Amino acid sequence: MAIGSGLGAQLSIGAETTYGTYVAPSKHLEFTKESLQLKKTTAQSAGIASNRLLALSSRRVLTQRQASGSVDMEVTNKGMGLLLQALMGTTVTPVQQGAGPAYLQTHTLADTAGKSLVIQVGVPLTTGSVTDKTFVGCKIISAEFSCEVGGMLTLSLEIDAKDCDETQTLVVASYSNMAPFHFAQMALKTGVFASEAARDGIRKVSVKIERPQATERFYANQAGLKKEPISNDQVKITGSIEMDYVDTTLDDLHSSDAATSLIWEFVGPNIATTFYETFRVKLPAIRFDDAPPTVEGFDVVKPTLSFTGLYDGTNQPVIEYISTDITL
Repeated sequence: MAIGSGLGAQLSIGAETTYGTYVAPSKHLEFTKESLQLKKTTAQSAGIASNRLLALSSRRVLTQRQASGSVDMEVTNKGMGLLLQALMGTTVTPVQQGAGPAYLQTHTLADTAGKSLVIQVGVPLTTGSVTDKTFVGCKIISAEFSCEVGGMLTLSLEIDAKDCDETQTLVVASYSNMAPFHFAQMALKTGVFASEAARDGIRKVSVKIERPQATERFYANQAGLKKEPISNDQVKITGSIEMDYVDTTLDDLHSSDAATSLIWEFVGPNIATTFYETFRVKLPAIRFDDAPPTVEGFDVVKPTLSFTGLYDGTNQPVIEYISTDITL
């Protein structure tokens, strides 16, 4: 029996072969909160019957089913590959680095067609029994990564799903020794692509990747369920950098509206030889939008500069992930 509170909850994921078709989850992730839930559309008959004052229960029908919500977690040194693949779109196979146990995943921005997940949530009753909520056809609509002074690298996902299936068996969760990436491992670099230099004074960074999709593809012959969402707008990449005003490098880029390449990375413990646990976001071109420095009192000036990620004409945005995961 599990603990009859959120302490007994679990979340597991698996990569679908066919959109909306259940596969047993294979990865068990630690999470901080989730809000996934079934959303149903019903219709109530408006038929008039002699002297009937209340709508008839038997004439209410269920016309559509779908699900959506969010999942928040810490970004860890293992187990993130399936989520990154579903977000970025490229089919990835981890590549061994050297002869040791380090494997590199290179998640390059691409269309996410065919990249959907099963997300199974175990929700505990107060009795200790755990109910199964299995969300099929899960597409990542947006992902926001964030880290600040003294904190961990966090991830907030917005999910669209085809349906919630409560007939599956809850998988038994097992957890590997996962460690979160954190502020002490963080570096931010900007400059010419492939020659970026470290920036001083950085206190907080966030990057949000949005994947706009047509999520209302409800057609006849689908039993009230949607077909796989498809991209219906350009990808949107935005972010912000909070810093002490130690130099004018980023402020000057805001003033000139010039482009710069950005690398935001976390480098953890050594895995083998020259290879380390790594989470790295590479944006070949960003431009700063607003928030130049202002003086608001006696304290150190702390501008927060927001930016937009753009295509430099050659290089796509990439998330690199080095871990001991042999497979996603």
